[in-house]
Parts: sequence; C-alpha cells; structure tokens
Amino acid sequence: MLSYQHSYHAGNLADVHKHALLAWMLAYLTRKDKPLSYIETHAGRGLYDLSDPAALKTGEAASGITRVQPWFDATHPLARAIDKIRHSHGPQAYPGSPLIAATLLRATDTLHLAEMHPQEHAALQAAMVGTGARCHHQDGFALAHALTPPSPRRGLMLIDPSYEVKSDYADIPGHMRCITRAWNVGIICLWYPILTSRSHQAMLEQLQSAHEGAFRHEVHFPPTRPGHGMVGSGLFVIRPPFGLEEAAAQLAKQFEQLAHP
Repeated sequence: MLSYQHSYHAGNLADVHKHALLAWMLAYLTRKDKPLSYIETHAGRGLYDLSDPAALKTGEAASGITRVQPWFDATHPLARAIDKIRHSHGPQAYPGSPLIAATLLRATDTLHLAEMHPQEHAALQAAMVGTGARCHHQDGFALAHALTPPSPRRGLMLIDPSYEVKSDYADIPGHMRCITRAWNVGIICLWYPILTSRSHQAMLEQLQSAHEGAFRHEVHFPPTRPGHGMVGSGLFVIRPPFGLEEAAAQLAKQFEQLAHP
C-alpha cells in the first residue's frame, strides 16, 4: 500500500496529460478574484528531479515532458509553472500537481494536500515550504470526506491515486458520490490510467452512470517499454469549467502526433 513512489514516473505522458489540463483549470478559476480551495488526495512529493536515477531508470520523463514540452508555449499555464519551478530548482526539476497548484494559485487560496507514504510526505512538506499549503499525513479519501465542503466553497479537488491498491477501482465511485454530494459546487477531477488489462472500465461505467454531464477525456500513447501495461491516460471531471472541452481537444491533437509522427 505504501510502496508506490512517483519518482520513477514523474514527467511521463500521463503526467503531461493530467498536469496540462489541471493547470488550465486552475488558471481558469483564478480569472475571478474570489478565493478558492484546492484539495489533493494523493499528493506525492510535489517536486521531482528528472536527472534522478529513478527517473533515468524508466526513461518515462525522456519520452514524456522532455520530448513534448515544445507543445506548450510560454503562455500556457503548465509551461509557466514549470518555468517558475526550474528557475528556483534547476533545469531538471519537474513539479508535481501540488507545486503546479501552488505556483498558479494565489495567497488568498487554500491548499490541502494528503500523502500517506512517510518519505513522500516528508519530501512534500519540504517542497511546499513557503507556499502556505497544508500537508496532511493521512489517507487522502479520509481527508476529502473530512474537508468537504471546504472553505472557501469554490474550488477543485484532484483525486489521483496510484491504483496500487486494486480495491481503488471498486471504491472510487462511492467516494466520488459522497464527495460530490457534500461539495455541490466543487470541480471534482479524477485521474485514471488506461491499461491493457482494462481494469478501469467497470469503474468508469459506474461513474458515467452516476454523474450525468461529467466530462471524460482520454489520450492514448505507445507503452514506454515492452510489456508496460499503461497505454493511455484519462480524466473524469465532474462540473467541468467552461472551455475545458476545447482545451482538451487541442491537447488530444498533440497526443495524436505520437502515434502518427
């Protein structure tokens, strides 16, 4: 349960998909002066070094953000977040979603981050120093239920488990049903892997049946290495902000280049 460490996978194509759309949504939300809440259930360590042996071992960053960063011009919120983090931490730094959020949000906004892994939580606390984020060493779903509805009520929750615990697929629809009921104005965003095993399929069928009007977006890409089971990335967004569908469609066109270079 606590063995997963994202350092091996940071900056991969799934991160690019997830982080590009998350950054877009956060930039959209900050167009209004009203403060907001950001909650993340599975935060990881927040900051990654793409020259670390873990990242080099899998090569996922090399085929991910290192390869496709030209997709994002300097005005894209993901590019702005990466540039700011690299200015502070060096050219091989890559921000996880907690630091992307902290970089794009404002002093008036509230950030709650949950991480159960002891070493990852310690690294998260170090990465988030000075951001005002509250780092919780506890189960992310427990935190989500405890905090909703948050204050401020306006905002976004990212649910991004590793799916290392196979029961996540069965449990997530129930968690999301309770969270969306409790937080009836929040944007709830779930990331999931697209696997050759199709482990995600039954979960998605339940989610789509329960949440009419939610936005589902998927991109597909070649496996990073022979035998690797992840061949795509998906986001399921309840109460999607206006314009997200168009932003996702543009991103999908860029991902199609990977299959048809």
